[in-house]
Amino acid sequence: MISKQRLSGWRLRAHEIIYEADTPAGKAFDVGLILVIIISTIAVMLESITSVRLEFGSLLKAIEWGITILFSVEYILRLMTVRRPLKYATSFYGIIDLLAVLPTYISLVLPGTHYLMAIRALRILRVFRVLRLALYLREGEIIIRALRASRRKIIVFLFAVVNLVIVIGSLMYLVEGEVNGFTSIPRSIYWAIVTMTTVGYGDIAPQTSLGQFLAALVMILGYSMIAVPTGIVTVEVGESMRASTSTQACPSCSREGHAPDAVYCKFCGSAL
Repeated sequence: MISKQRLSGWRLRAHEIIYEADTPAGKAFDVGLILVIIISTIAVMLESITSVRLEFGSLLKAIEWGITILFSVEYILRLMTVRRPLKYATSFYGIIDLLAVLPTYISLVLPGTHYLMAIRALRILRVFRVLRLALYLREGEIIIRALRASRRKIIVFLFAVVNLVIVIGSLMYLVEGEVNGFTSIPRSIYWAIVTMTTVGYGDIAPQTSLGQFLAALVMILGYSMIAVPTGIVTVEVGESMRASTSTQACPSCSREGHAPDAVYCKFCGSAL
């Protein structure tokens, strides 16, 4: 059942600051948050350098704990300022926000895991909402909708590719054999994948004329197959461009991507 409780008082004000960027306070909060994320990520990178860690280890450690405490408080506030905390906690940003603080606490028990704090860089994705780049937000929504709409076609395409590389790998194993480096069917399949994707590491190469002819066909086939998923997604992008979304965040589940004239959240049904 959808909760009818509405935010009020300090929770409503905090929600506007933390989740929205329509007000100067909200924008300042998010811009400041992104700056802290950047500082945190740089600190983690610097600490991985032995010479820097030996000279500035104590300072970097202090920065790490200070930012971790700051993020912990922010995460708790995010949970407290939505009507459905579990919805936020299990969302993409909710999980990333949690992972941004866990490594430092885990490192007290398992030394070395604090380097996982680099995952905080993912939180910079909020910049698209913070800076109110509506054009980029809309384009991002279009791409997401196109990928979702074309996922079944892409899955079928990938299934066909998997079958194709198995067949090609098996043929190359029979044609070239172990003497030319194709020591097994799985290794031959690896060659087929590398060749079809036009990567071409060169660690395995056909030596016989028939094998080289087959490799040439695989290379040409690889170029043509690249266009297939591109065409699928392009068609869906064209369909998705007809729709538009706003940056309004739901006060209940914190999800975005609603229509400009939406009154209720399309994810949880709560009033916007």
